[in-house]
Amino acid sequence: MEYSLPGFIGAFIGVVVGVINFGVIISIVQGKLRKLDRSQTPAERDEFERKLSLMRRIVLGIDIVVFSAIGYWIGRAIGG
Repeated sequence: MEYSLPGFIGAFIGVVVGVINFGVIISIVQGKLRKLDRSQTPAERDEFERKLSLMRRIVLGIDIVVFSAIGYWIGRAIGG
């Protein structure tokens, strides 16, 4: 399999777009989830924060993989 420089540049741009998308999506979703939080004890709040942290990591991982793959594909299609 042959790798292409335009593909890697597209993948890098895809990662940048994915991180920006992550910031926008997480700020919106996290704000809405915090409004719905009904935690009353410190243990419940810690559990809620742990779940938010896990959600952020999962979304970031998915964003990076998906956007870099799309960026690589577009870079390869445009640049050869």
